[in-house]
Amino acid sequence: MTTTHVPDLSAAPIERLLRHANRHPHGGTLTVMSLSRLRDPYFIYRYRHRLHVLRTSLALAITYVIILTLEIPHGSWALVSTMMVMGNLPHIGGVIDKGGQRLLGTVLGAIWGVLLVLIPAPAPWVIPAWTLIGIAVATHTTFATRYGYSALMFGVTLLMVVGDGHQDLGIALWRAFDVLIGTLVGILATLFILPQKATDLLRFLLADNLDKLARLYHAHTSAAQQEDVDTRQLLKTTSTQLVKQRGLVDAIHSERRLHRDDLERILSLERRMLSTIELLLETHWATRAGHDIIAGLEGLRDEQHRLARALGSLAFQVRTGQSIDLTVVAFDLQRHAQATLSVHADDGRALFSPSGYLWLNRELARLTQALIDTLQTINRLPSARLRRRASRQTLIRDRLAMPLDPSQGRRDGDKDKPN
Repeated sequence: MTTTHVPDLSAAPIERLLRHANRHPHGGTLTVMSLSRLRDPYFIYRYRHRLHVLRTSLALAITYVIILTLEIPHGSWALVSTMMVMGNLPHIGGVIDKGGQRLLGTVLGAIWGVLLVLIPAPAPWVIPAWTLIGIAVATHTTFATRYGYSALMFGVTLLMVVGDGHQDLGIALWRAFDVLIGTLVGILATLFILPQKATDLLRFLLADNLDKLARLYHAHTSAAQQEDVDTRQLLKTTSTQLVKQRGLVDAIHSERRLHRDDLERILSLERRMLSTIELLLETHWATRAGHDIIAGLEGLRDEQHRLARALGSLAFQVRTGQSIDLTVVAFDLQRHAQATLSVHADDGRALFSPSGYLWLNRELARLTQALIDTLQTINRLPSARLRRRASRQTLIRDRLAMPLDPSQGRRDGDKDKPN
């Protein structure tokens, strides 16, 4: 059995970028990393976990220096706040959102607590009662709005200030001040120390998913069985990365680069494309007649290969920060109508599978064009920094990494049946 090799679109451009990034034009390897590369969004994306460890460590060190130099009382609260704000959020949007909520909750909780402490000669039940009321409102807010973390910090700060009713107001205010210092250090460190944008993380996850969809679709249209393509693993990885993109919506919205409606539409189209390809991969012919009809459709394989190539090109343009400049040619189902409609098996039963198979291919092409149209309307998606970095490396040449020669597609289609 002949096995068609499907190039790894997600790995090829990226690995070549990394392989050539440190090579001198005249040979040899550079020992000193260019400072401009530290601002490369892809470099920051690839090493985001290590850079986040470095960023968090530096932020904690800065907080240490501040509390030791200024001799700020109860400085451990500042350290805790820095760690809590940065935590497992390596991108700007997430830290801004979480840090802003922490600041809001801390300020409101401190104000409420100070107002309670300053009540002159209160009855024994007054401060505990109003503290519980404030906590109840904050707890309700946790479930009713997206500002759950602010509500949590409001409750924590309020309890810090009020305590058991005999709290030293000075201590409480110092702790609130420490929280503010630690939160601000965490936000500033994320903004200025090798910053990573949630928008860039979405960009690379989207490009990687489009690469994987191109590989899956190309494998499906080229051969019935692909020994070098683990379709189940690719589908699983693509689904996992789609979930990760969904978790970035609030952070990207906080960065004010993309509108929430655009993000929702992109994710919706991506999910539907994945579902369509999964249906195509799971297509099994109940009769030989259905397979023979599809295999005999002239030009279908060429249309499928053009669509796979368009998916790969779209992934390349998204990854390298280019303006989206693609058009997907719609599947011409009319030319196949006579061959697929009103067809019957040998036993006289009507065959609907060929028409359904063609419709899935047309739907994938339509969804791809809809995604292209959506990306073209987003003015802040293209990245000049990514384009500059790509032009200095070998990434531009890799946009033709998938050799989809129409004659090769016809040969594959003639000797292999679709899944």
